[in-house]
Parts: sequence; C-alpha cells; structure tokens
Amino acid sequence: MTDRKPERRGLGRGLSALMAEVAAPAAEAGAPERARDQRLPVEKLIPNPDQPRRHFDDTALAELANSIREKGVIQPLIVRPKGDTFEIVAGERRWRAAQRAQVHDVPVIIRDFSDTEVLEIAIIENIQRADLNPVEEAMGYRALIERFGHTQEQLSQAMGKSRSHIANLMRLLSLPEEVLAMLREGKLSAGHARALITSDDPSMLARKVVLEGLSVRQTESLLKTAPSNKSNKKTTGYTKDADTRALENDLSATLGMPVDLDYAGGGKGKVTISFSTMEQLDRLCGILGTPVRT
Repeated sequence: MTDRKPERRGLGRGLSALMAEVAAPAAEAGAPERARDQRLPVEKLIPNPDQPRRHFDDTALAELANSIREKGVIQPLIVRPKGDTFEIVAGERRWRAAQRAQVHDVPVIIRDFSDTEVLEIAIIENIQRADLNPVEEAMGYRALIERFGHTQEQLSQAMGKSRSHIANLMRLLSLPEEVLAMLREGKLSAGHARALITSDDPSMLARKVVLEGLSVRQTESLLKTAPSNKSNKKTTGYTKDADTRALENDLSATLGMPVDLDYAGGGKGKVTISFSTMEQLDRLCGILGTPVRT
C-alpha cells in the first residue's frame, strides 16, 4: 500500500502548454522549411512504462505498418534521453508499427521532460489522438485529476470534451473489475456500463447482457425489473433532489467509487463511499492523505 499524496500543482505549465508540445510536431511536419528530422534507430527507443494505453489493436497496427512501408513515418516521435536509450513520450503506436514494417530508424524530436510531464503528456496524447476504450480513457482522466490536481472543469476546457462526458466515463470506474474487463474487450458498450452502475449486482447482469446480446435500452428495462433493485429501495419516503444526485455523481466520478449522499436538510447528513477492492481503498486513503496500515 502507498501513502503517496496526489501531486497538486494546479495547471502551472499545465495542460495547454503540454498539449502544444505534443501538437507542435504535427504542425511542423508539413512545413517545407522545417529542418531535417533527427533520426534514431528503432532499437534505441524504449516505451514509456507508465503509458496509459495498454492495448494496441492488431488490425490497426497492421494498417499503419503498411502505410509506413509506402510513405515512411511522416510525423516525428517525441522522445527524451534515458541513459543510453531514448524513452518515447508520444508516438509509441508509430514505433510499434515501424518495427512491423521493418523500418530501421524513425524521425524524432528530442525534448527534456520531467517524469511528471512525461506521464501527463502520455495521457493527453492518448486521449486526444487515439481511440482508447472507455476504461482507458476514464483512467486517463482520473490520473490527470488525482496526480496533477486538475478539475473536471479544467479538463473539459483543455481537452475539448464536455464535463458530463468526463464525469460519466469516470463513474464507470466504480464498476467491478469483471464488468470493466467486458468493457475493455468491447463486449459491453459505455452505454451498457452506465446503466449497470446503479445495479446491486452489476457483474451478474453484465453476464446476462452479454449472453443474450441485449441492447442498452433492454438493459435499462432489465434493471427496472431486477428483484435486487426492488428489494433494496429505501422506504423512508426521502427523495433526493437533482442537486444532491448531481453532487453524488460528481463525487463518484472523482473518486471512481460509488458515493451515497444522505442529506434531508438541517445542515446534517451522511456520505457513504463504497469500495470493492483494496486498491480502491488504498487510492481513497491516498486522496484523503491517510496511509493504509497493513
């Protein structure tokens, strides 16, 4: 377990500047007067171990490799010195495809970035340029919030995504790992997963959805008739208003865990945070600045 606290540095050099660093090579690539690229052998490059993208689609890599065989690597990779090698900051997919195409060297732009900036750029580059699955994208947003102190509103403005899009994706991280695996593999859509968040047994229902090939609308109808949902409804007569539900959703999205806010007025209430793994508990304690004792 770790007691490391999130690095809260605000935007600082921040998203806008770092996104400009990532975008610069693309803009330069079409400029006739641009100086000749520095080139490095592919074996001199190493991937970023903190790369948020874990899955590289084999078919897409094959298509990119074919393009590289015909036209070469058009857009330089961004790298930084790492001992006798160079760590890829942006462009790992191009590097992998270049190896498939049996290209011996690739164009690079060498920059000096700190470990913190490398991770932030890797997340930004992936969210902006690649089709991450919903889980990877949500984890990218969570990392930008937890590790770098950005807010959902700041991410929305900098990344060109709606705040609701970011919040809804991050809520998916509260689902059990079995359901997240189905989402990563494309067996469930983000719409299916969002519908399952309110279920008392999302894993069981997810298996049923996949087995029977249910649509999102059918999944929503299934949830309304699920016995577990009916039997666990509160009978206190208290109905949460829209603001309370919105706050619950924001807290759930930020923490990546289900949050229940029980507030009926009078300035008093209760917040319940549910976790399903020790990793989630560890992350929660890190956010609160309290180390987990094992």
